[in-house]
Amino acid sequence: MAISSAERYWQAVRVPRWQAIPVLLAAALASLVLACITGSVSLSFSELSQAVSELGSGTPASLAASLLDLRLGRALTGFITGATLSLAGVLMQALLRNPLADPYVLGISGGAAVGALATILFYGAFWMVDLAAFGGAITVALLLFALAYRDLRGAGSSDGSAPLLLLTGVIVAAGCGALITLMLSVAPDSRLRGMVFWMIGDLSNTQSRYLPWLIGSAVLLFVMRRARAINVAAMHADNASTLGVHIGRLRQSLFVCAALLTASAVSTAGSIGFVGLIMPHACRFALGPDHRLLIPAATLAGGSFLVLADTIARTVIAPQQLPVGVITAIIGVPVFLLQLHHLRRR
Repeated sequence: MAISSAERYWQAVRVPRWQAIPVLLAAALASLVLACITGSVSLSFSELSQAVSELGSGTPASLAASLLDLRLGRALTGFITGATLSLAGVLMQALLRNPLADPYVLGISGGAAVGALATILFYGAFWMVDLAAFGGAITVALLLFALAYRDLRGAGSSDGSAPLLLLTGVIVAAGCGALITLMLSVAPDSRLRGMVFWMIGDLSNTQSRYLPWLIGSAVLLFVMRRARAINVAAMHADNASTLGVHIGRLRQSLFVCAALLTASAVSTAGSIGFVGLIMPHACRFALGPDHRLLIPAATLAGGSFLVLADTIARTVIAPQQLPVGVITAIIGVPVFLLQLHHLRRR
């Protein structure tokens, strides 16, 4: 069989399989270091080393140590947010067998937005916004699970595309969008800016939290153990049961994991677009469709990408900061169009 020029191109640039993980780990570390030294006040490597020593000893006395403390916390929050969004994108694409699926396709982020914006509108405390966003996302996820349980159980379409789940998610997302528009239209000017920034996606007011790391780590370990089953379901959905894979249980577990990841990411930083769409595609193009490699690669790549995007957002017009969702959209649109172009040529 003849190999197209696009196939030869991707074979040429494809990184040797498992060598990609150390490379992505090094890239993740480099992105965190860059985020720590870059800002309105830059830090040299000697100042960074001194600041690390001060923070390690518990005596942050210098300006460099204070800056490092602030920037490192924000960078780590950005990394886990990008990692969970990218991992959720991989799981959504595997669940729906649709390359255009992303963490927001089922309306879970809409539920988070309704909860968060309602809390901002009615003058809730800062910690209540995150809690309301997480609660709203989980509420919508439970509603979707109940409405599309038959599809998730495996009794829906024979090709595994879960059409009822997808259509239900679209309708729920439309309903959440209507509520969001209503709240934005009646919000006072003093609250409107904060609501819009939350909708776009912003890391400027985030704080270090343990829950996103716990959720992300637990889901990553779980889906890595199920990576072989995901491969079977992705390539042989019709015959998955004969190959030892319970397709219904797998769909349910993927849905629950993706819902938890999306709820965690959106409640932490708002609706940051394109990370969960372009990073799984980029890793799949470069490394192939094997989920045993794709899952950890997309997780690391997504985290690094969002850290770099946030670094740009807070430095490009410093001291003013842009919402990181604007930067991910500006980068994501041409990158995704380029990916579609190469996919069409293949």
